[in-house]
Amino acid sequence: MTLPATMRGVILTRHGGPEALEWREDIPLPRPGPGEVLVRVRAAGVNNTDINTREGWYAAEVTGATGETADGVARGGWAGALGFPRIQGGDLCGVVVARGPGVETPALGARVTCPINIPRPTEENPVGFVALGSEIDGAFAEYCLMAAADLYDVSDVPLSDIEIAALPCGFGTALGLLERAGVGPGQEVLITGASGNVGLAAVQLAAAMGARVTGIAAPAKAAIVRADGAAEVIVRDAPLPQDHFHAVIDLVGGAGVIALIDTLRPGGHYAVAGAIAGPMITVDLRRIYLRDITLHGCTYQAPQVFARLIEMARAGRVRPRIAATYPLRDIARAQADFQAKTHAGKLVLLPPEDKK
Repeated sequence: MTLPATMRGVILTRHGGPEALEWREDIPLPRPGPGEVLVRVRAAGVNNTDINTREGWYAAEVTGATGETADGVARGGWAGALGFPRIQGGDLCGVVVARGPGVETPALGARVTCPINIPRPTEENPVGFVALGSEIDGAFAEYCLMAAADLYDVSDVPLSDIEIAALPCGFGTALGLLERAGVGPGQEVLITGASGNVGLAAVQLAAAMGARVTGIAAPAKAAIVRADGAAEVIVRDAPLPQDHFHAVIDLVGGAGVIALIDTLRPGGHYAVAGAIAGPMITVDLRRIYLRDITLHGCTYQAPQVFARLIEMARAGRVRPRIAATYPLRDIARAQADFQAKTHAGKLVLLPPEDKK
């Protein structure tokens, strides 16, 4: 196919609010070099991580639930200072339209996706990664340049493009949490933020693994959490049982972590991959070491985790819940709706169909 010289998309010009996002129709179209492919984006998910990166929340100076620092300056991506301009978008579903020298797979026309946190381990950092839409340009444009080796062919997966775009961040993160915590058949698992993107994915996956799932969610969303596999739903801020769960999957953080650790049986596992209620906590270390509790910080995903997720999707064992779709240029509205927490399920952005 003949590729255009430019593409449309959303550019992040600096850290800040939605005003830092700029719709552009003259972004130079990248050309694939050796080992690279150009992907025509079909759908891109909306995630907390894109908002956090925009706000600079990942900077070590941030101590609250927002992106504000002590000096009032927001800064920081996953791996430190972010390069601008940046095309965000960590959830990719697209089709390969061009290949660079030396690339044999994926094939032209193949439908592809990839993890949001792309493994880049080294001897010094065995859990190293680059985040799509943070360290490298992502899916919030008509096209996305990717290393061919980072892509997974999902042409035969029985999900729509929109559903595929809901897999990487939500289900990839959830599966990573569950695997780190050693969740298996017959275990009791507590999942916070159970009606959110990662939460619902964790509910669905844990139930598919044979665990008995308890979710924490607002009453209005309890029925959806149950429908996705939870045996029980506890209302937020309600008292929690002590010494009960084999594993806690925490996507919220904040002061509630203390009570979550207390819910674990001796020898239990606490796995965390979110801190929307705040990153700074105070805990009683005696409740951890005297009961042999294991804490897992879960961001890195080994290649076999995402490969397992794709196989589960291929076998029809997972199906993301889609709440709404938006044109890509309406990203500010989509992110505002995401932050309002009125939806249970994934919000997905759709790029323009063709160049006008």
